[in-house]
Amino acid sequence: MEQRAAGAWPSPVSAESLVGARTVVESVLADGDDVWWAEWRPAESGRTALVRWSNGRIDDVTPPQSNVRTSVHEYGGGAWWVHDGTAFYVEYADQRLRKLRPGSEPVLLTPEPHIARGLRYADGRVTPDGNWFVCVLERHHADSPPDNELVAVATDGSGAMNLLAAGADFYAAPRVSPDGRHLVWVQWMHPNMPWDSTELWIGDLENGQLTGARPLAGNGDEALQEPRWQSDGTLVVATDRTNWWNLYTVDLNDGHLTPTVTGQYDIVEPHWDFGGARHAEGVHVIAEPDRDLLSNGIDLPFSTITSLHGTADNFVFVGATWSSDPEPVRVRNDVVERLRPAAPFLDDPAYFPPPEFITFPTTRGQHAHALYYAPANPGFRVPDGELPPLVVSIHGGPTSAASRQLQPRHRYYTSRGFAVVDVDYRGSSGYGRAYRNLLRGEWCVIDVDDAVAAANFLADRGDVDRARMSIRGGSAGGTVVLLALANHRVFAAGANYFGVADLVGLMSDDHKFESKYTVQLVGPYPERIDLYRERSPLSVVDRIEGALVVLQGSDDPIVPPHHSTAVVEAMRSRGMPIEYHEFPGEGHGFRGRAAIVRSAEVELDFYGRTFGFEPAR
Repeated sequence: MEQRAAGAWPSPVSAESLVGARTVVESVLADGDDVWWAEWRPAESGRTALVRWSNGRIDDVTPPQSNVRTSVHEYGGGAWWVHDGTAFYVEYADQRLRKLRPGSEPVLLTPEPHIARGLRYADGRVTPDGNWFVCVLERHHADSPPDNELVAVATDGSGAMNLLAAGADFYAAPRVSPDGRHLVWVQWMHPNMPWDSTELWIGDLENGQLTGARPLAGNGDEALQEPRWQSDGTLVVATDRTNWWNLYTVDLNDGHLTPTVTGQYDIVEPHWDFGGARHAEGVHVIAEPDRDLLSNGIDLPFSTITSLHGTADNFVFVGATWSSDPEPVRVRNDVVERLRPAAPFLDDPAYFPPPEFITFPTTRGQHAHALYYAPANPGFRVPDGELPPLVVSIHGGPTSAASRQLQPRHRYYTSRGFAVVDVDYRGSSGYGRAYRNLLRGEWCVIDVDDAVAAANFLADRGDVDRARMSIRGGSAGGTVVLLALANHRVFAAGANYFGVADLVGLMSDDHKFESKYTVQLVGPYPERIDLYRERSPLSVVDRIEGALVVLQGSDDPIVPPHHSTAVVEAMRSRGMPIEYHEFPGEGHGFRGRAAIVRSAEVELDFYGRTFGFEPAR
């Protein structure tokens, strides 16, 4: 094994390979004997296509240029559904709902909005008679925040649409009972986010009309998510009333919740996007700190399991591993069928050892968690007497978590001699409600503390070079990058991807879904505007001493470019080392091939200049 300076190791994980011929399965459904799924295709301008598996044959169903994505809540999800061989989906370009039978042309079901992309649909289900598509509608206006509603859209192409529910700030998970007589859903009000406090509602459904709408449960210090009807008409829902998102059966008369599946683990995940599915009839996901398991005890090679649909003897899901992309899987009578097995990212598994799950001490006598990826390249090691540089990766949200599946960008660095630690700072999901709530009122404080603590923990343990530590993150993670560089002298470099820089400005330009999020994370606004100013990276940008690179999508609706450009201008005015790269047409998270490849190359070159190595391509 050759000794060579970290960062300069030749690696088969190229920037181009981050895209290559990859197709990433995002969601899956079974329809009779057929299985459908959605594929994100970075090499095709980042579009999402619908695919059908039938009798072992795999075919695209949507037209070649179609992009199946919804922009409800901006984060989307739940953009399609299948019923009796017919797909119902949202086209990204115009956000209109369509139906499509394989081999036919799409049929528009919803009207053209007065405002471009102004009527957006998500998270739909078809009534048992096939006549109505019940879904969330986000209705946009020219000069006021959008309205969120539940509607029933006629499936015959007539354009008929019935309003089912309105008045709440947000709706999700409208689910039709097996007999078609009832509709349940989840709703919530500002300033709550869906992981703070929600209500479960029910109403009587007949011929696309809803009557007798009434609350069943919630509106307290609990977040109800993912209601599911069982085939016998029983209703099951996840709630975190005992700290963990466990499963309960719901009495349809009085809303009483009876524990069904309990344990010290979260079954569901925070509602960032629509369509989450982590439990089905008779089977559910058990989330371990470093991998997902299924409750039926079948030994599966997957580290992450999502999009779980069906019954205990016949279900589908999306499974992913530490070394391969997500793939569609069907389990029938305990027989596992990998319908389109994902090829390993590389043939040599030596580049992809599983990360180490670590728990480390942090401020206030508490602990935080992370996934630690050691350098991994079978051909090279750092020279004797040296330690590898470190990249601290900070997820967004901030109520999110480090992903438990293949992370090509992490391997891009570890295969070149870097260590990477993916931090689940206090406030992250997957560790119960109490851990999530630690971030309330403490955003931009304890998450920054945990990023610093993770780096120091690894340096103290002797894993990494304390003088060559960097930090990277996007969105709320980018905010941590800026504050860590300003308020601590731990990191020599930082990569900020579309991070929030101005907390006061965020209150006026944020989209509806997150427009009150900071009330929970920081404090009431404008009453505590002092806190918003104090914690804004723009207020402390003059204290940044490390090198910084900023990467931003030009069309980001969540964190607009002015957050990034304001930081860049302030740094340049001080003569500080700063790079800025804006990617035309990209939004909040890069989806297109060119942006993914270029951003990877830019960031690696930046570290090379900072730490004094010549990156190997």
